[in-house]
Amino acid sequence: ADRVFDITRTFPLALDVGSGRGYIAQHLTKDTVEKLIQVDIAENALKNAVESEIPVVSVVADEEFLPFKEDAFDLVVSSLSLHWVNDLPRAFREIHQVLKPDGVFIGAMFGGDTLYELRCSLQLAELEREGGFSPHVSPFTAVSDLGHLLSRAGFNTLTVDTDEIQVNYPGLFEVMEDLQGKYILCMGESNCAWNRKPLLHRETMLAAAAIYQEMYGNSDGSVPATFQIYYMIGWKFHETQARPAQRGSATVSFRDLAKIDGLL
Repeated sequence: ADRVFDITRTFPLALDVGSGRGYIAQHLTKDTVEKLIQVDIAENALKNAVESEIPVVSVVADEEFLPFKEDAFDLVVSSLSLHWVNDLPRAFREIHQVLKPDGVFIGAMFGGDTLYELRCSLQLAELEREGGFSPHVSPFTAVSDLGHLLSRAGFNTLTVDTDEIQVNYPGLFEVMEDLQGKYILCMGESNCAWNRKPLLHRETMLAAAAIYQEMYGNSDGSVPATFQIYYMIGWKFHETQARPAQRGSATVSFRDLAKIDGLL
């Protein structure tokens, strides 16, 4: 929402991709977004959406197959849902297609270092106790790939930055309980990998808890869980947008900056 407010214009029609219960809508204003379409593949989430001051229409749809006409929206937003998408390049192309020229996409998604403490502890414990490991946390995209994927989808004037949030827990079991309880209920977070193991043995879990504490534990006995978030902004091309100057057209060299005091 802060990044939407940074753009000094009013968006007549916006789309929230993977809206869940509409957490973005409650932070936007009618002065910025006049009408919002909320899209999510989970019908129950849309039925229980929180209220907002913006007129909202809810549509059950897949992020990879958006049921809208080309050049329909002035703004597309997406918050912490794109890591669930099976085909991320296709989802970006779909978003680009439904944007109007000079429209903007503003998104946030979990990054590659999310829950690295938990993943590493579980892998080491499984290797030690069972001789191999399988994924227990959904895979995430690397930041080095994100800009390339957005560019391939047709976006320009890209901005990608990262943020990290650390939450402290008493131990590994509390981390997993929170992820499997609160986050499944509120955000639908769990492991969606088809090749995951259905369960972890008790001895493996106890070993993972000890490894977590030994490798990452805080001085007060708690353990951190890291959530890395990528923020991205991309624009759909329009003739009126600013463009970089042609190569070789500069009239001043950066080397002249060393002489600026003398010139002044």
